This record gives sequence, structure tokens and C-alpha cells, in this order.
Amino acid sequence: MIDLFPVNNADFPEPVIVTGAGGCIGSWVIHLLQRSGVNVIALDLHKDTRRPSLLMSDEELASIVWLDGDIANPQTIKSAVEKHKAGAIIHLAALQVPFCKANPILGAQVNVVGTTNVLEAARENGIKRLAYASSIAAHGVFNPDTVSTLYGAYKFCNEETAKVYMQDWGVPSTCLRPGVVYGVGRDQGMTSKTTAAILAAAMKRAYTVPFNGPVSWLHAGEVASAFIKSVSKPRDEARVFDINGVIATVEESIAKIEAIAPNSKISVEGSPLPFPTDLSDQPLRDYLGDYGSVGLTKGIAHTYEHFCRLIDLGKLEPDAFA
Repeated sequence: MIDLFPVNNADFPEPVIVTGAGGCIGSWVIHLLQRSGVNVIALDLHKDTRRPSLLMSDEELASIVWLDGDIANPQTIKSAVEKHKAGAIIHLAALQVPFCKANPILGAQVNVVGTTNVLEAARENGIKRLAYASSIAAHGVFNPDTVSTLYGAYKFCNEETAKVYMQDWGVPSTCLRPGVVYGVGRDQGMTSKTTAAILAAAMKRAYTVPFNGPVSWLHAGEVASAFIKSVSKPRDEARVFDINGVIATVEESIAKIEAIAPNSKISVEGSPLPFPTDLSDQPLRDYLGDYGSVGLTKGIAHTYEHFCRLIDLGKLEPDAFA
């Protein structure tokens, strides 16, 4: 699967800092960069290699410099950039929807102040290779058919802030709004339930996906590759793009799981997710060029097979998909 996402080591003469490196997309980013021999600096609140270890060997993980730090503290990212002489930043650190709702102030500190700290570090150090994650949830701010959330509002705020940083100080950035991400390492949040269904099939357990209807199936490796491609050269503008992957209903995807694992017992109930599913990846592909793509059948099959290997190795607990 990783052969679909080639990374040219020559594109990265300086270290790349990845914030939120312990998350799902962050794990795939550091995996793809390390595999290609790029000097990668992993930054997160605490060193948590649970998800990266699902993709990387102990030896591969040991080769990565890992920094602990709170992105809401401006010194965290500033010190990391200056100490390691970083030439690029991929900013993924954030609190997700339920955590922002439970603690709005902390959500704003991490998601909004944290992103501003990243932009400021880029401004102070002349970094022209910066990519950061927004979300499909940002559509809730301006799309009446999409549910509004604090998380989405914070993400939209970051998009506007980045535009002003380009306007006032010439800080370029590339923003990606991922749809519903699936794959190894996706274990948190409501939209992780599509991945949970694949894991349940691998564990030979019954599982019910709590929503139906159309879903954007975006493989974690594909979106990680797009973030890497975004910082593979200096940019000169602030751009925002949707990245959506493949559109398929939950029911269609269950049929694909059952074709791979005939004895699986996956069902579906509930209502469709309140997110747009007709967003095009083409503007992003026109801007970045090829960053790889994963068909749904191949993506589900790879994820299922990877889960089976991890289960055989004892790296996944029985209730990992609860």
C-alpha cells in the first residue's frame, strides 16, 4: 500500500516537523517520511506511539526524534523549529468534535491558538512550506445543510487566520479539509466507525455502524501523502482545499467487507452523517499533482489484511473497536 505514496527524499533537504504525530493521520505522515529517509521531527503533547507502532517497527520508530510539548504554548513550536532548523511544518495537532464541545476554552486554545502559534513560528523563521489540517466540519459555518460545531468553527477560523498571515506577512500555507478518514490507526470519533467495522470483521466480531447513507471514504495514507506533497516545495499563497476520497454508502462498503470476509456480521442503523459527500478532490490534485489514490475495494482489503496481521501479532486488543 505505501508504494502508492512515493516520497522523494531530495524534496526535503531540511527536517519536517509533524504536530499531532501520535494521531491517525500523523502516524501515516511520519511513517511515509521515515520510510523515505526524510528527517522527521514528531511533536505531540506526550510521546504516544500506540498508533505509529501499528504501522512501523520498533527500529523505525527509534529513528524518529520525538518532542513532547503543548501546541497552545507558543514556545513549543517556535523552539522545535529553531532547535532542529526545520524547513517544513505539517500541522495536525487538534482536539476533535466531542472534546471541543466538552471544553470549549481548551478546544480554542489547542485548535485556534495552537494553529496561530504555528503560523507565527513560520513567519518568524521564514518557512514557506506549511500545511495544516482543517476539516469537512468547517463547512458547517457556511453550509446550511451541514451541522455547525465548535470544532468546525475553530477550523474555519484557522483558515481565515492563515489567509491574513499570507496577506500581511507573506506566510504561505496549504490547508486540507479531510472528509471521513479510514484505515489503520483511525480509532477515535464518530466517523471512525467505518474503520471499526473493518476491524470487527478481522476480529470475527459482530458490529453495527451507527449511521447509514453516503460517506466519503478517504484512506489515511492518501490524505497523509497529500499533506507531504503540500510541503514538498515552497509555496507562495494561502490555499484551502477539500480532500474527500471515494464516495460510497455505508451499505455498499459493508458489501465489500463481506466479500473479503464472508463470515463477517456487520450491520447498520441510524441516520446519515450531516456532512457533504459530493466534494471534489480535483482542485487539490490540479494544485499538487499526483499524491496517490486508493480505490475503495483495495483500501478496505488492505486495512482488513493489516488488521489481521496486527491481531496475529497481539498488537490489537479485543475491544479496540468499541
